Amino acid sequence: MFNCQTWIAAAIQSALDQTWTDKEVIVVDDGSTDRTPEICRAFGDRIQYVRQENGGQCAANNHILRIAKGEWVQFLDADDYLKPEKIEAQLLSRELPPEVEVIYSPVVFETWKGGQRLAEEVQPITGDSDLLALWLGWMMPQTGGCLWKKEALVRIGSWNERYKRNTDYELYSRAIKSRLNFHFVDAPLAVYRIWSEDTACRRDKRTSIMGITDLIHEFIAWLRSEGRLTPALEKVAGRRIFAMARTLATQDLTVAASYYQQQKAAGLIDPIGPAAPWKYRLALTLLGFRRAECFASWMRAGPAQRS
Repeated sequence: MFNCQTWIAAAIQSALDQTWTDKEVIVVDDGSTDRTPEICRAFGDRIQYVRQENGGQCAANNHILRIAKGEWVQFLDADDYLKPEKIEAQLLSRELPPEVEVIYSPVVFETWKGGQRLAEEVQPITGDSDLLALWLGWMMPQTGGCLWKKEALVRIGSWNERYKRNTDYELYSRAIKSRLNFHFVDAPLAVYRIWSEDTACRRDKRTSIMGITDLIHEFIAWLRSEGRLTPALEKVAGRRIFAMARTLATQDLTVAASYYQQQKAAGLIDPIGPAAPWKYRLALTLLGFRRAECFASWMRAGPAQRS
């Protein structure tokens, strides 16, 4: 956590409230300057509170990993929370094979605005979902949705502290490449709050998108080297990259047009899905990406602005 006085008490309490009784709750304060330390210390010896100089999310997670005594580790961001049965539901799954090293479940997305919860939506993944397609489509569970076997996570190098964005996907990438044993449990009991546009990824979408694109290209290169890259997986990646090109266009159309052409030349643009309604696809075919985006911007404008 870092400066999360609004949410941290709820996050800690949700960890303490887990029905799985054999647990330790470790709270790493990444150099907070607000009331976060005071709030954490109020929990007393029910938690292990550790304070470090500001080093980022991955450094805090690795600190947890170094001192955790348990066989399994649950990571939880300070502005998210767990429902009470989360860990028990995953660890007591009837189908849980003994060799499993990562247990993953859908996450509940909670949208907040002005201190009010507006909506919630369960991530649409199932046991039939292709793990490679989930990764390429940027549909893996957010951090709180998993349990990691500590020994396996240490073996693949823990969290990469060079990354400040897209950290969970970088970790998932290495876990998949290292062939860790993933197991799906249908227990959407971790809640991810969407409440601010001031997070690193939302504040600097261009840098985030470029980082995601680099990870996707690296992952595709690995799939190709393993003989596992299929046309279906290329399409999943192409849809994700196309959606990011459209997001980038809302920030900087010139950069987005260049990005679109580069990804198209690499065979990684697939204008299908929610980011490509039929009117937009028609404009893209007739006008090209830049003019299609201008058309889409005009359509989004109100009648007064159009005139």
